[in-house]
This record gives sequence, structure tokens and C-alpha cells, in this order.
Amino acid sequence: MNSQNGTDRAQRPYDIVLFGATGFVGRLTAEYLALHAPEGCRWAVAGRSRDKLEHLREQLAVINPSCAALALIEADAADAGSLRELAGSARVVATTVGPYVWYGEGLVAACADAGTDYVDLTGEPEFVDLMYVRHDARARETGARLLHACGFDSVPHDLGVYFTVQQLPEGVPLTVDGFVRSNAMFSGGTLASALNAMGRGRQTMHAARERRLHEPRLVGRRAQAPLGGPRFSRETGAWALPLPTIDPQIVARSARALERYGPDFRYRHYAAVKTLPMALGGPAAVGAGFALAQIPAARRWLTSRYAPGDGPGAKRRSESWFSVRFVGEGGGRRVFTEVTGGDPGYDETAKILAEAAMCLAEDTLPRTSGQVTPAVAMGDALLTRLQKAGLHFRVAHTR
Repeated sequence: MNSQNGTDRAQRPYDIVLFGATGFVGRLTAEYLALHAPEGCRWAVAGRSRDKLEHLREQLAVINPSCAALALIEADAADAGSLRELAGSARVVATTVGPYVWYGEGLVAACADAGTDYVDLTGEPEFVDLMYVRHDARARETGARLLHACGFDSVPHDLGVYFTVQQLPEGVPLTVDGFVRSNAMFSGGTLASALNAMGRGRQTMHAARERRLHEPRLVGRRAQAPLGGPRFSRETGAWALPLPTIDPQIVARSARALERYGPDFRYRHYAAVKTLPMALGGPAAVGAGFALAQIPAARRWLTSRYAPGDGPGAKRRSESWFSVRFVGEGGGRRVFTEVTGGDPGYDETAKILAEAAMCLAEDTLPRTSGQVTPAVAMGDALLTRLQKAGLHFRVAHTR
């Protein structure tokens, strides 16, 4: 097993602890671990309610009888002492407890102090930037790896670009455009996080400025992810609408850290929409949601329509899918790649989070610490895991 940091983590009782295991995505992640955690992997589930944890353990034991002895850990995001005990008991902590800007920092701080690897599902740029400013330096001291956005945000995009870059020449300027399509639904927790982020534009910009003041400047290379304009994409036969999500930020950070992305790298991130009416209506709907999110009463009302912990049923998830098509260019070569999978927000997100946690706990990885991206921390190892787990990374064609 990988034991790269200076703290002796091999003596800790658990390899992986899943915090927030009784929430919607948490339960799916626990079920995935029950089915796929390797023999000898010491894992546990954590949350606020002992009763809910015991009920979850009973459900997991139906899937895998060995889970009848699964360890349960009571911990609360508002209780710093319980978070310190949680972080000190594990080599890797995975958390689904959001919105992270409200509930996430205590666990990040505890993991940074304990030298414990941390993975989450956040898509909140404000939270990621604040955690960099406040906890990256401490994590580097202890050897902890702090990995955010280890679900559909942003692993298929981060590793999809990583995979695409590997198909292009080395040492030359590279450009990659990503085009996202999906038919999936939101959960209550995802909706709450999205509305919260939309309502915190000023705080998000302030956190980004603070990060820029602390982050070392890239010397001799350039890596950027500008917001592209709406256009018709001949490469995909669809209307391309810029997606201002956290995904391009994660990709750009991977590009800054990895020289394989070349001396001058640019990534643009789009939603691919087949029809013009949808292309026109989508921004209007997002704009309306953004406007409502600025009004606290409206934000609370929208959140109450779909409570955190709720989500689509198994049948609806089985019908959901995603596709991300990448167009990469550089050194006279053009390549079309694609990442595809099933339900992105739940089934595949739970799979990705669980595989990332197991990758950190089980695999031999590059020596990294501090706040790092999935591609930088896990790269080929996580790519191989996800391919074996059913996500498809393929080269469509080249020119």
C-alpha cells in the first residue's frame, strides 16, 4: 500500500472512512465499496446519526455479508473534536457532506493536520480556493493530499483532457475543447450546492483573488481555461454553450502542474446542445435561476422543493447517461476523444469517489502533497481503475 507521507498511517485502524455515508450519494458510495473494496481493505462509515449508520450497515450486509461487522463512526461537521478523531483514525477520508462552503472546512483542516488524504465531491470554486489559501501549506508539511471535485465534477473532464493530451505531440502548444452532454437529474444536495454557489458570487470572486495572491506564478509555461463564447461546433454537430463550472479550473490546474500539457495550453468547456431553441432557452433558464438565487427567500424556497438526501430512483438513474467529447490540437495533429458513462450525478459519481479513495489507499502513486487535482495525484492509476469500472475513455479518430 502507498504510504508516502511522513506520518505513520499504516498503524491507523482504517484505510478509508466514508463521511456522510447515510446521505443519498453517500449510500450509493457505501454500496459501491461494499461490492468492490478489496479483501483486506479496512473501511468504515461515518455520520451524525448512530441509528442511521446502523440501518445502513444492515442494508450493506445484504449486499455483502462481511459488512455486518463494518465499523461505524459518529462524527458531526460542526464538532471539531469528532472530526479530528475521524481524520486521525484513517489513511483516507472521503466525504459527501455539502454544501461544502458551509460544512466542509473542519474536515479539510483536520485531515491537513493529521496527514490524512482527503477526497470530496465539491463543485464549489469558492470552497476549493478557500481551502487552498487556508490549508494547502499545512497539508504539504504533513504530506496530506487534499483532492476536491472527485465526482462527475470534475474527474471525467480532468482525466478526459489528461487522456487527450497523451494522444498529442509533446513539447508544443496544445488546445483542447470539451463538449458535455447528459440527460441526468439533480439531487436535493446538488441543487442546494448549486443555488448556494449562485448566491455567493461576490464571495467566490474574493476567494479567487485571495488564491491568486498565494499561488506561485507559472514560469516559462502558460496554462489557461478562458470562458469561450457560444457557437455552433462543427466538430460535434451541436451548439456549444460555455459552461462556467469548476471543471475548466481543475483542468487548468492540472495543466499548470504537469509539463506534458506543453509550453502553452488552453482548455474551453462547453455544453453541447443539439437544437437552436434549446441553445437559446438554456442560458435564459440559467439566468433566471441565478437571479432567484440572489434572493435568500427564493433560494430557500427552491431548496425546499427538493430536500438534501433525496434523489432519483434506480430506474431513472439506469436511464441516465453522459458523454464528453474532446477535440485536441497541437503540433499539426488533431484528435477526437470521448468519455462516456451512465448516470453522472449519482451512480458514476459514487463510483468515481469510491475508486479515488481506493486509489489513494491502495495504489503506488506520484509523490504529491497539498491541494492537488485528480490528474496530478492519481493520473494513470485512476484512469485505469475507472476504465475497469465501466467508464469508457476512447479515441474516436485522429487527423
